[in-house]
Amino acid sequence: MFNKGDKVSVLDEAINGVVLSVKEQQVTIETEDGFMMTFFVKELIKVNDSSNLLDSIRRINISEVSKEKEIPKARSFVKEKKSKHEIPAPEFDLHIEKLVPNKHGMSNYDILTLQTETANRHIEFAIRNRIPKIVFIHGVGEGVLKAELDFLLGRYDNIAFQEGNYQKYGQGATEVFIKQSAM
Repeated sequence: MFNKGDKVSVLDEAINGVVLSVKEQQVTIETEDGFMMTFFVKELIKVNDSSNLLDSIRRINISEVSKEKEIPKARSFVKEKKSKHEIPAPEFDLHIEKLVPNKHGMSNYDILTLQTETANRHIEFAIRNRIPKIVFIHGVGEGVLKAELDFLLGRYDNIAFQEGNYQKYGQGATEVFIKQSAM
């Protein structure tokens, strides 16, 4: 609490003064410029003398304060390194909504058959045209389409496959690498 005669400083303003009176939560001070002003108790801090105020300011670690005010840097992600001439791998989305305009009336078997036949056509096309890598986006779901895709890809001797890049696709993609044979 403040008493008459205490030296005070206003927290959010560059005002210093001496306490003239205290009434409940309000403190009236006389500023160094001779003005009488009233503040709430929570707006003031008691100061022993002016040299002490400077000492307390000097004790504040400036680097800590500047760190608090620093804007946090955006997180960086490791991007795949690509050469300027590298052509990105074609991506094929096997979600049924991307394959047909309306899936109404199709059973789950019909949907899965269409998806696997589409994947098979893309694989055969990539082999014929010597495309070294393709990506199938199948989503996460219950894993039925992924299991069918793995089975389909496992039937080829010249194909290797793995989970797609997690940062780019999440868990719902498979990268297919086609080993090229010399002609």
